[in-house]
Formats: sequence, structure tokens, C-alpha cells
Amino acid sequence: MSKTILVLTGSPRQGGNSDIMAEAFIQGAQSRGHRILRFDAGRKNVTGCVACKTCFSTGHPCSWQDDFEEFASCLQQADTLAIFTPLYWFSFPAQVKATIDKMYSFFCSGTELPVKESFMVICCELPDPSACDGAVTTYRKIADIMKWEDRGHIVVPGVGEPGDVLRTPAVDGMRRIGEAI
Repeated sequence: MSKTILVLTGSPRQGGNSDIMAEAFIQGAQSRGHRILRFDAGRKNVTGCVACKTCFSTGHPCSWQDDFEEFASCLQQADTLAIFTPLYWFSFPAQVKATIDKMYSFFCSGTELPVKESFMVICCELPDPSACDGAVTTYRKIADIMKWEDRGHIVVPGVGEPGDVLRTPAVDGMRRIGEAI
């Protein structure tokens, strides 16, 4: 069965490690006929949630118009949310966090989403995968509160410079995961 998969990337650096992982996944998923929607948060203009509590009052998920509108449209079409992000100071980059924070508009309004499952891939420069524990916990809590099946997470440590991930088995593994989803 074909799925619509929303790939949320977090790297502001095109060709960065998490970007390379996302591309590998996309290649694998497309080879099996899945439809891919992609939102590169690191290269978009999404401002943080201002807690105005006016979600959907203007006919849009967020009353403050920015690139979140594009993400929200994709989210409303997706069966699966796949997050590919670098680790910034033991968490998500600000651009990813702002995008995720604005998903609150769907939660607080009770607007149902077609998303049924999610997973996350996080790349970090530090060699110790536990550096990603905070981001992983946050991701798990989001999946839980949104009632998405958590399909897991993959941490790729020790990849700081662009292309470092190409020297690991992670890229081929990610392509296979894309084929298997």
C-alpha cells in the first residue's frame, strides 16, 4: 500500500549529514511507490509560536502567516511523518522546534490529522549517542501526545562535517528503511 510521507528536515546546511540521510530514505521510499512531501525547516521562515490561542480563527492552522502554512498543508496530507535533523545543543535546531511548536494548532483545536506513524533520524557531531537523549525524549512525547505510532529513532553519532555520514553504513541502511516502510 502506497503512503504519503512527509519528510521534515532540520539542517540549514544543504548537503549536510541529516540532509544526506533524508535523501537516502526518500530514494528508497520512492522506489517502492510512496509519495514524498518534503519540508526543509532549516531553509524556511517559520517563527515561533506566540501562544495567542487563535489557531484556525483565520481559516489557517496558525494565525501568523509564515512558511508553517506550507508545512501544515503537507501535514494534512501525510500518513507518516519522518523527521531528519542535526543535533544543536542537545536538542532540535530552532527551525525544527518552531515548526513542531506550531503543530500545537492541530492539537489544541482538536483537528484530526491523517498522520498515523512517525520516526526520527538525528545526526550529531559528538561520538556519544546519549547526547541525543533530550531530543529523542521530546520526539517520543510528541508522538505519544499526537497518538502516532512511534516507529522508532536512529541516532548517527560522530558526524559533524558535511558528508561524514557517507563514511558510515547509515546511508545504505536508511535507503533500505525507505524501501521497507
